[in-house]
Amino acid sequence: MQPIHFKTFCGGFFLMLAALGLPEAAVAAELAAVEGYPKGSIVVRTQERRLYYVAGSGIVLHYPVAVGRPQRQWQGETRIARKLRNPTFVPPAFVRKREPSLARSIPPGRDNPLGAAVLVLGDGTYGIHGTNRPELIGTAVSYGCIRMRNSDILDLFSRVKVGTPVFVVR
Repeated sequence: MQPIHFKTFCGGFFLMLAALGLPEAAVAAELAAVEGYPKGSIVVRTQERRLYYVAGSGIVLHYPVAVGRPQRQWQGETRIARKLRNPTFVPPAFVRKREPSLARSIPPGRDNPLGAAVLVLGDGTYGIHGTNRPELIGTAVSYGCIRMRNSDILDLFSRVKVGTPVFVVR
């Protein structure tokens, strides 16, 4: 699925969508969701299960995401610390404790829960990454990371750089 692009134009809204035909009110709501955030930033709204990329000039891309389980959700401001394509997944100790049968390391490929890419956040505790379980997008299932479809994380990966600000809000 391609991200949705919005652009403000001459006080009204010009919607760059192939065939969705969203009403103007829906476009206004999308733009309001990121009002006040800086150009080039990422905004994750956990209750909406959406990630917004504020491209600037009135352009906002949004993607459906999976978020942390209720007891693992977090909020705050951080930055992208590293970008990795085809990452190897090394489960943290707290995950291995809960799932002792989990391999110590999962190489890139279809069994890797990080999917096609990962944007490592802050100190490395959390990330925005792809998934090997796309059917779970739109749910609250992770240990706190933000999961995206692989095609979506690759698109976002190409648009952001290390240092990009990330805001996670309820």
